This record gives sequence, structure tokens and C-alpha cells, in this order.
Amino acid sequence: MALSDRTLVCVECGGEFIFTAGEQEFFAARGFSNEPKRCRSCRAVRRSEQRGGMYQDAPREMYPIVCAECGVDAMVPFRPRGDRPVYCSDCFSKMRNESSGF
Repeated sequence: MALSDRTLVCVECGGEFIFTAGEQEFFAARGFSNEPKRCRSCRAVRRSEQRGGMYQDAPREMYPIVCAECGVDAMVPFRPRGDRPVYCSDCFSKMRNESSGF
């Protein structure tokens, strides 16, 4: 079945946009059965709203730890499970640089 470009109408702005044959192939390869409902610019606006909306106002929760390398008190942005060592940012950076060969 040969695919051809199709003209669709955006549900947000009501403008017409082209759903190209290449985009249709991409959708089919990913298993998407629905066509896009929004034009490219409305999708970009929606995506940026979704990224910033949920976590934008809430401060990041931090957890206190004692660094397993140097023993300094520090805060980390995840809840330590206790089954692995946790490092302060300085020690973590040093260890990462040593393991990557820098």
C-alpha cells in the first residue's frame, strides 16, 4: 500500500497541516494507530506546557546523607535505599572522573 501526504485539521487551532507519507511510515513503524490531532506548533506548545506544569512550582525534595567516602553531611535529590553507598557531589564527581579516565 503506497502512502501519500494527507491534509489534516488541528483540533487546537483549526488550521490545516500535512501528515506526510514519511510521518505516516514513522507512525506505523512505532505501532501508532491514530493520526496526529495537532499541528507541529500546537504539539510543541502542548509538550512545553506538560514538561513545566507538573513539577515547576514544587521545590525538589532533598534527603540528608553522610557521604560514604569523606563522611561529610550532604543532601541528595533521591531517597537512599541503604543497600548502596551514597556520596556527596564532590566525591561523586571525583569517582565518576576517575572511572571515565579523565
